Amino acid sequence: MTVTDIKSLGSSPMRIFVTGASGWIGSALVPDLIEAGHHVLGLARSDASADALAGAGAEVVRGTIDDLDVLRDAAAASDGVVHLAFKHEEAFGGDFQGAGEADRRAVDAIGDALAGTGRPFVLASGLAGLTPGRVATERDRPATGGSPVAIRAVTAEAVLALASRGVRSSVVRLSPTCHGDGDNGFMAALVAIAREKGVSGYVGDGANRWPAVHRLDAARLFRLAAEKAPAGSVLHGVAEEGVTIRDVAEVIGRHLGVPVASVAAEAAAGHFGWLGGFIALDVAASSTLTRELLGWAPAGPGLLADLDKGHYFHGPAATG
Repeated sequence: MTVTDIKSLGSSPMRIFVTGASGWIGSALVPDLIEAGHHVLGLARSDASADALAGAGAEVVRGTIDDLDVLRDAAAASDGVVHLAFKHEEAFGGDFQGAGEADRRAVDAIGDALAGTGRPFVLASGLAGLTPGRVATERDRPATGGSPVAIRAVTAEAVLALASRGVRSSVVRLSPTCHGDGDNGFMAALVAIAREKGVSGYVGDGANRWPAVHRLDAARLFRLAAEKAPAGSVLHGVAEEGVTIRDVAEVIGRHLGVPVASVAAEAAAGHFGWLGGFIALDVAASSTLTRELLGWAPAGPGLLADLDKGHYFHGPAATG
């Protein structure tokens, strides 16, 4: 596929079905899609989500990712699908396997509805576990066994395989932190833990790196993927290849007025709670190929600059 072919894919308005449409990335993606001229069908599992989507100008589809018939029908009635929804509460509550299995059922239902159409199917996935110790690229493939979280990697591979069934499938591997004002993810959790413990911590020497991307840049990447990513594409939602966790801890400590200190690896679970299994990971990653393929150019502030804006410190943050 030539660059001209790729550009032409995004030339016409589409009806795009978005799961997780009222979530952290979805609530930025929906207006981005609408502004670009697309019609959005947004999955809503609550009245509040439905009201938010309607207010943003989207067509509301009531249901959850467990409602497989709803997913099939909405996908079949659309020109493409962006699947952002995942049972994060269930996963981080201790049942990652169950959350992953529900996600796979949803993906299979959507994939069946799109098979043979040539329409886009974009899946949100992650970067953890790719290539510890070196910068991962879009050509790297994750391990698909040995860990409960590996089920997401298996699901991502299944979506890529839909290319052989006539689906223009792609996978966006998101940075561990998609930051911005209103974030209640990993960065908010670190702030809450530092506030509670009275110390802003990191594991070991804190030199492990996390890639980062601003929420609005991530949303734009999902739109570009739906518009023009070739079938079977792996894309990286990475604006910064790797920000050290010690640097993050130092910014948090400065804003909260608490000391910054190393936490021993064996004490990480006790100190960081559910985040203890992630905080020491080294998951640096590149997005060079993604930028070249889609012309994606992240424009938002970097993670440390965003933390320094102060919005993460306006009040108590949730820890789970």
